[in-house]
Amino acid sequence: MNSKFDTRFFERYAQITLQHVLGERYAGLRNADRPDLQDKDAGMGIEVTRAMEENKDVAKSLINEMAGRNIFHLPDKTLKEIKRYGYAYGLQEYDLVGEAEYDYWFLALPLKRILEIKVRKVAEGFYGHFNEFGLYVFSKEDLTPNEAALTMDYVIALQQNNDIRYAKLFLSRIQRLYVCDLATKQMDAYDISRIQRSFFYHKAIHPE
Repeated sequence: MNSKFDTRFFERYAQITLQHVLGERYAGLRNADRPDLQDKDAGMGIEVTRAMEENKDVAKSLINEMAGRNIFHLPDKTLKEIKRYGYAYGLQEYDLVGEAEYDYWFLALPLKRILEIKVRKVAEGFYGHFNEFGLYVFSKEDLTPNEAALTMDYVIALQQNNDIRYAKLFLSRIQRLYVCDLATKQMDAYDISRIQRSFFYHKAIHPE
């Protein structure tokens, strides 16, 4: 059996994870294009993507600020980022930025950017026409439940005025999968054991 680490590896890993963690509802998904995983009989399409940190040194310097600082004590560039993204959560200019929100908004900038791109694409019909769209995101960051909930809220805010939108958001930190229902705002977390991860990896790297 030949190893196959290619551009489809992450898509296969996502499909295997969904099937084994969430059950038969996702067993019919197959690798395709636009979106990456499709079950045409069920009318389901899931786009798979990765969110990677662009500049770790910048992220480390930004989180050196302690929680509870007034945002006007932050550098101008940092302040602009808070103004740009913070208002979606009701953060006003003179509010204090809590520790969880501060860590999330700066460590996860690549995550926010990829979400913006994918939400725009699905709204424009780039992924075709399905009864239900899902977005599966591999995150390099170790997302806490609070950060995952913030991410879910962010996607809901991004697409609230769109006719075509994602129904499900899957956030994978490899050892944990967050499953977010974007209509009901319900989020469930599934821990994935080392044995499961090894199994998923080998099935993805050795496709049948």
